[in-house]
Amino acid sequence: MSKTDELRAMREAKYARAAAARAGQPQARPKPVPVAPEPAKKAAPEPTVETESDGLCGHRSMNGRTCTREAGHAAKSHRYS
Repeated sequence: MSKTDELRAMREAKYARAAAARAGQPQARPKPVPVAPEPAKKAAPEPTVETESDGLCGHRSMNGRTCTREAGHAAKSHRYS
């Protein structure tokens, strides 16, 4: 028997033991929890970007920095500062 065949046989035996152990225990089903309807959320006001008046792009990066390129730039990347 090769090494992989031995490993496969051990794995199948392990699964068989686990299945036999599971067969002896009753399955516990969780009781359904009633879900209360969520209250209607108010729409958040849209944030205003003050860099638009400067003529800058104003795109914000994930760490909070803003783009310093001109508004509506054609470049795919942003320059953050």
